[in-house]
Amino acid sequence: MPSETSPAENLARARRLLNDASQVLVLTGAGVSAESGVPTFRGEDGLWKNFRPEELATPQAFAHDPDLV
Repeated sequence: MPSETSPAENLARARRLLNDASQVLVLTGAGVSAESGVPTFRGEDGLWKNFRPEELATPQAFAHDPDLV
């Protein structure tokens, strides 16, 4: 049976692997930001709660306020 590794050992191993890698690819999803306290797009306090997507998803909306769109 394999022995359990501590979180510190796991972190040290991850650090070594990342340090030795020539490239790193990270795939994440919306849950990562939500877990960190960043508002989601569709949640109760989400960004789209304050906007109507059909009004923003137009070339005119982008021309009017590119930072918002």
